[in-house]
Amino acid sequence: MKKSLVNQTIQLGVCYYPEHWNEELWEDDFKRMKDLNFSVVRMAEFAWSIFEPEEAQFSFEFFDRVLDLAHQYGLKVVLGTPTATPPAWLTYKYPEVLNVSQEGVQYQHGQRRHYNYNSPIYQELSARIVEKMAEHYKSHPAVIGWQIDNELNCEINVFYSEADHTAFRSWVKNKYDSLEKLNQAWGTVFWNQTYTEWEQVHLTRPTVSDSPNPHQALDEKRFISDSAISYAELQEKIIRKHVGDKQWVTTNGLFGHLDNHKMTDELLDFFAYDSYPNFSTIYPDTGEKPLLDRKWSWNLSTVRSISPNFAVFEQQSGPGGWVNRMEQPSPKPGQMRLWTYQSIANGADMVLYFRWRTATMGTEIYWHGLNDYHNQPNRRIKEVSQISEELQKIGEKIAGSTYKAEVAILKDYENEWDGELDLWHGPLEQKSVMAWFKALQYNHVPVDAFYLSQDTSINDLEGYKVLIYPHPTILTEETASLLQEFAEQGGTVIFGCRTGYKNLDGQCYMKPFPGPVSSLCGVTVEDFSLVGPYENAPSIQMDGEQLSADSFIEALKVESEEAEVIARFAEGYMSEKPVLVKNPVGKGASYYYGSTFTLGTAEKLLSLLNISTPIDWVKAPEAVEIAIRKKENNQPFVFLLNYSNQEQEITLLQEATNMLTGDRVSGSVVMEAYGVMVLEGK
Repeated sequence: MKKSLVNQTIQLGVCYYPEHWNEELWEDDFKRMKDLNFSVVRMAEFAWSIFEPEEAQFSFEFFDRVLDLAHQYGLKVVLGTPTATPPAWLTYKYPEVLNVSQEGVQYQHGQRRHYNYNSPIYQELSARIVEKMAEHYKSHPAVIGWQIDNELNCEINVFYSEADHTAFRSWVKNKYDSLEKLNQAWGTVFWNQTYTEWEQVHLTRPTVSDSPNPHQALDEKRFISDSAISYAELQEKIIRKHVGDKQWVTTNGLFGHLDNHKMTDELLDFFAYDSYPNFSTIYPDTGEKPLLDRKWSWNLSTVRSISPNFAVFEQQSGPGGWVNRMEQPSPKPGQMRLWTYQSIANGADMVLYFRWRTATMGTEIYWHGLNDYHNQPNRRIKEVSQISEELQKIGEKIAGSTYKAEVAILKDYENEWDGELDLWHGPLEQKSVMAWFKALQYNHVPVDAFYLSQDTSINDLEGYKVLIYPHPTILTEETASLLQEFAEQGGTVIFGCRTGYKNLDGQCYMKPFPGPVSSLCGVTVEDFSLVGPYENAPSIQMDGEQLSADSFIEALKVESEEAEVIARFAEGYMSEKPVLVKNPVGKGASYYYGSTFTLGTAEKLLSLLNISTPIDWVKAPEAVEIAIRKKENNQPFVFLLNYSNQEQEITLLQEATNMLTGDRVSGSVVMEAYGVMVLEGK
C-alpha cells in the first residue's frame, strides 16, 4: 500500500548540508528554521564518505548528532541515499563503476553522477550503504522518508561502459528472444547491418555521419530507462525491508531517458521535482510571447501527471550559477513567493527550498540559497517568512486538494525518445506543445500533461473534454482505438501534421498518413512538404481569418462524408487544398491540422471549439495565470499568479475570500508585480 504525501497542511522546509558547516552553526540554523515554521529538512544525499569513510568501515555518529538535534527542534528529516556521488576510495579501487562516453572515454572522479547503473560492483556497494543506513535510521523519530539517489539521469543520461554494453546485450536478448526478431525490429537489412552473433550487438557507437541506426537508438533509450529504474528498485526494496510503512520512499528530478511514470507506479510513494524557474533566463523560449518562468507550470503539469500531489525537493530561492560562472539573475522581490505558489497551485503539497545557506566552497558557490555567505538577514529570508505565515493560514485547507483541468496535452515516452534522434520531429513537437500551452495559459484554461502508455484505458481519460496530441509520429492501433472510443463518448481529439506514420520499432507504416487514425480523422494526406529555409509558410484561411502555417505543410484529402473542411491553404501550390478538417465521431469529434501549431492557430481553435476558462467570474489579463485546486464536493481554490513586473488589474464578478489576507473581495482588484492571490468562492 502506497503512503500518501498528503499531510494535515502544506509542508514547508529546506535542503541542508551539515557536512559543509562548522557544527557550532547547526543549532542556530535549526532554531531559525523552526522560527520560519519550517517542518522538513532534506539532507545526506551527497555524504557517502561521511557514512563510509573507508571501504566496509561505517560511521553514523556525525548524522546521529544532526538528526538528534533536528528532532530536538521538531524538524522532520528526508534522508537521501548518497549514491549520486561515490567516494574517491571507491572510484579509485573500482574504476569500472565510472561512466564512459560513446567514444569510449572514461569520465573521472571529481564531479557527480559519474557512475554507471550496470556495474555489478557498484550495485553491490550501493546496496550495502543503503542497507546500513536504512537499518540504522529505520526507527529514528526525525526521519519521515527517503530520497533514492539524487536526480537520476541529471548531468548525463547516456551510458557506454563495458557493463552497460553487456547489460544491453542481455536486455535485447530478453526482449527479442532471437537475432532474427532483433534484426527485423532494427531493420538491419538496410546498409547491411545484420547481426549473426549476440556478441556483435552493442549500444550505439560513433558512426561516420553521427547517424546511428534509429531503431537501435530508440531501444537504447528504453534500456537506459529500465537500467535507472532497476537501480532505483535495488535501493527501494532494501529501504522498505527495514522501514516497512513507517517512512515513505521517493526520488527527485525530471530528466531524460527515464520513464518516471513507470518508476513511480512501481516503486515510489509519490514523485518529487526540483523547480528552478530562472533557468528560463539561460534557456529562454524564443517564440512568440515567451513564457519565461511561467513555462515551469508546464514542467509542473508533467510532474502532476506522475503524482497528482507531489513534493518539490528543490525550490529556487536565489540566483543560480556554477563555480566558473553566475548565469541567472537574483529572483526579483516577490518572485520566490510567486514560484512557491506556482508549485503549490500545480499540485505540490511539500515545498523545500534549495538551499539553507549558499555554499562557500565547491562547484555551487554561485548557486545561492535563502541565506547568503554572511548568514545575516536578507530580503529572501523576509520573503520566505511571509510565505510561511500565509501557509499557516491556508495550508490545512489546501493540502490534499488536486489540480483540475478539462483539457490535456498528450505525450508519450516513445515519441519523446524517438524525437531526440529525429531532429526534424523533436523540435516540431516542442514548438506545437508550447504553442498550445501558451494559448491555454494566456486564455486562462487549466491544462494537464497526460502521458499515454500501452496500459492507458478509457477510464484514465475521464474528466477530459479535449485531448491535444500534436504530432504523434509513433502511433499504434491500440492507441488509435483508445482515442476513437474517447471521441465516440463525446470527447474532442486534435492532431497535427505527421501523425501516425511509425510503429513501436520506429519503422514506417506502408499505409497512407495519418496511418492508424485515418478513419478517426476522416482524412488522408494527399501531399506534404517541409517549408524550406528560403520559403515563407503559406497562409491559410480559417473562419474568415487569415493565419499562417508553420514549418511543415500537408494537403488533406477528405475521406469521410461527414467530415467538414474548416480551413484551406490560401496560396502556394497547395492553394485551396484542405489543411484543417473536423470529423464527427459518435458524440464527439476529431480535428486534423496539416501543419505545425502556432499560438495563432491554437487560439483560433480554442475559439472554434468554445474552450474557455472554467472560472468565468474572474476576468484577468494575459500576464496572470489562473490555476484551480479542488477537493471533492468543495468549492475550488483559485490561484492567481502575476508573472509580470507590473501591477495587473483583475475583475471579480462575484464576491470571494482572499485566503492570504482573509478579506472578502469583489469588483476591480489590483495585483502587485509578481503578486499572488488565492481565492475561495462562496
